[in-house]
Amino acid sequence: MHIHDLNLDPPTAMQLLEQGQTWLIDVREPHEVARAAYDHARVVCLPLSQLERRHAELPRDADLVMACAAGGRSQQAMQYLLHQGHQRVRNLAGGMGAWRTHGLPVKLGE
Repeated sequence: MHIHDLNLDPPTAMQLLEQGQTWLIDVREPHEVARAAYDHARVVCLPLSQLERRHAELPRDADLVMACAAGGRSQQAMQYLLHQGHQRVRNLAGGMGAWRTHGLPVKLGE
């Protein structure tokens, strides 16, 4: 499978979240999440800077959609998890920017 086949657009990602078999993993740093967070019950914040030591916390029996601000860090995170043996990992194309463009729910902070 080619890496580009692993990209999901935001509406598709939201559909998968709503079906309850998928987790959105936000790899942005806490200060970014505090400003604008993906607003869904199935979102886990795990900054890219902590992924290497905390990736074992992520379920292997669920689909994971990696997300960040624009799609670059989540792509890195997805590739890292694939190398660690995770098979059900996708990337949110365009990240938070695309999510907001599609009018999907966001929790705004300060």
